[in-house]
Amino acid sequence: MDTKTLKKLEFDKVLQQLASFTSSELGKQKVFALHPFSNREQVMKHLEDTDDAVLLLRLKGGIPSPILKDITPHVKRLEIGATLNAKEIADIGRVLTTAKEVERFFVQVEEADIVLKRVHHLAKELVVLPHVVSRIKEAVSDDGEVLDTASPELRRIRTSQKRAEQQVKEALENILRQKQSQLTDAVITIRNDRYVLPVKQEFKHTFGGSIQDQSASGQTVFIEPTQVQDLNNKRHALQVEERQEIERILWEIVSLLVPHISDIYINHQILAELDFINAKALYAKQLRAMNVDVSDENEVALYGARHPLIDAKLVVKNDVLLGGEYQCIVITGPNTGGKTILLKTVGLLQVMAQSGLHIPVDEGSQIAVFENVFADIGDEQSIEQSLSTFSSHMTNIISILQGITHKSLVLFDELGAGTDPQEGASLAIAILDHIGTVGSYVIATTHYPELKMYGYNRSGTINASMEFDTETLAPTYKFLLGIPGRSNAFDISKRLGLNEHIIQEARGLIDEETQSLNEMISALETMRQDIAKEKEQVEKDLKQAKAMLAEVEEQKRQFEEEKDTLEERAKKEANAIVESASQEAESIISDIRRMQLEQGKAVIKEHEFIAKKTALSQLKHEESLKKNKVLQKAKRQKNLKVGDSVEVMSYGQRGILNQKVNETEWVVQMGMLKMKVPVHDIRLIDSENPKQKKYIPTLKGGRATKVTSQLDLRGQRYDNALVELDRYLDAAILSGYPQVTIIHGRGTGAIREGVTKHLKQHRGVLSFEFAPINQGGNGATIVKFKN
Repeated sequence: MDTKTLKKLEFDKVLQQLASFTSSELGKQKVFALHPFSNREQVMKHLEDTDDAVLLLRLKGGIPSPILKDITPHVKRLEIGATLNAKEIADIGRVLTTAKEVERFFVQVEEADIVLKRVHHLAKELVVLPHVVSRIKEAVSDDGEVLDTASPELRRIRTSQKRAEQQVKEALENILRQKQSQLTDAVITIRNDRYVLPVKQEFKHTFGGSIQDQSASGQTVFIEPTQVQDLNNKRHALQVEERQEIERILWEIVSLLVPHISDIYINHQILAELDFINAKALYAKQLRAMNVDVSDENEVALYGARHPLIDAKLVVKNDVLLGGEYQCIVITGPNTGGKTILLKTVGLLQVMAQSGLHIPVDEGSQIAVFENVFADIGDEQSIEQSLSTFSSHMTNIISILQGITHKSLVLFDELGAGTDPQEGASLAIAILDHIGTVGSYVIATTHYPELKMYGYNRSGTINASMEFDTETLAPTYKFLLGIPGRSNAFDISKRLGLNEHIIQEARGLIDEETQSLNEMISALETMRQDIAKEKEQVEKDLKQAKAMLAEVEEQKRQFEEEKDTLEERAKKEANAIVESASQEAESIISDIRRMQLEQGKAVIKEHEFIAKKTALSQLKHEESLKKNKVLQKAKRQKNLKVGDSVEVMSYGQRGILNQKVNETEWVVQMGMLKMKVPVHDIRLIDSENPKQKKYIPTLKGGRATKVTSQLDLRGQRYDNALVELDRYLDAAILSGYPQVTIIHGRGTGAIREGVTKHLKQHRGVLSFEFAPINQGGNGATIVKFKN
């Protein structure tokens, strides 16, 4: 990427801001080494790194990034076999400790099911050395001091040192009290690392001891009394021992580090990279920046783009589109309108995104990947070379034209300025034509009116301008794509008070074509402003309509919920009434049956009982079918076990689980009957209330709608008929029928014989006989059940 362009776009200032978010020295170095990438895969990779870091910053507070020194020189010293001091070992210790913390952090990220694109792979390359970290922490403090815990010998030496110092101080304090009159000050001090007393000059020969120092005035002599010389010597000897033990400890730790030089270096590099990536996330948060898509077709679409180095409260957002239908934008209009800032914004955001940084744009923006970005912005005049402004710009332009390709972005500020307007305009047109031939993308600003027509006449080229408010005589800094800029000199002069006659005379001097063009531009601008106002009103109305729709939908949802609740409540109350009535009716019917059996005379036919029970059961409402199905399914999934009380839903009867046949069937004891029942037909009824008493199944009651008082087997195959007969007999007994009729027909007599044989073996059958002649004779069998 062209370094001169990066400087003009102030990319270095962006890097300075980014570097302020790093914690490590090497991370800061990586920031200042950052440059735009010209390969799409590289751009995508670095943008994904930033995406991961932004996600971790939002969900986990960011990647751990403590302050770390650059340990590269320390590692090089280890490689050549040199020793390290305690401060250098502490620096390495912090790197290894951070590696452990970062590894733990990413384990927690994985456990939280946070999906990352790339960064977690980088963290997996960290090498954790717990035994090395433990030894360094034991021996060296964070600020590089060797600790007493470094070795038992060091602890012993330092304990002896403290004791010796205390003895020296006690001896000196005793002398101080006895000879205070001979001292210039009643204090104990240190000279040449030996404890001394400040003695007056006149007593230096009579005080006793060795002179270690004297004051600048010569009035005070610092004497080490004879009584403490041996103690000071002992303290000195202990200091020597301490230094030797510290050297031994440091060398021991260095020996521990040497086998892991490569691991230490890798950890240092990875932590610096993670620190750099985390800084990109922090910078994105400060800028309120977004990730952008990377176009496959090299089309730039920056929505709500704003310059990252301008205060967010002051900067104006703009939409800039380049590529696709047009590869050249010609921006015309007066000075101070914001054309140069727009050029710098587009260029800077493009190189930032190609460097893997999120940029201050709105969602949905995308960038292209250019092999190079060139810019001719600002005054390039060189005093040393005595070049004019035009010459300087042209020299730079020539250099740019020599380096462009079809994958280049070129930014020209005031193209062709600094010379004769007619020649300058011609040169500008020729330069743009040449760039169009090469296929480069270009944005150019200019004052020349000829370039307004160029934007209309050349394919792949579009006019643009910066909005100017003629009411306030001030620029709005809004970018208007598709509308060329117009001169506002007459309007501004009129508002400032210039004589109307002069203005009209000036208008007359402008050729008709230029005046028509200005009028057309003015009309376009007025039309655009009207459309913008209408769009704003439509968006306001749409927002209000959406809010009203949301409110109506919420009220509808609440109404539906309330309706369902009331309906459910009504059904439950009705069902309770029906249930109560059913129980009373069942009791009455049972009493009537008993009385009829005792009297041996049936006043009410059995089928009449069944019909009335059916009508009563049909009064019951179905409650929340969907909810009940979910509940039933959940209960069926519970583990069943022998002895559980259950309901066989197809018969409406309760029973006890007797034996598990397989995963899909159980044997259920219902009174005197044992039946194989599918799991999906079983509902556990007492597992939710383990304290309730076991229900003893009864043969009374049942679902009358499920079983009638007769079974017709005519037309069935022999085996199927007997299976259905067995099920029917059990169901009839459970339903409380005293007798039933089996219609088997005459035919070949095979089914009749099978029915007779089965009835003889059934434990619930009391007796059976052929029906009377008027009820079918030997084509039907009446079966009576045991009480």
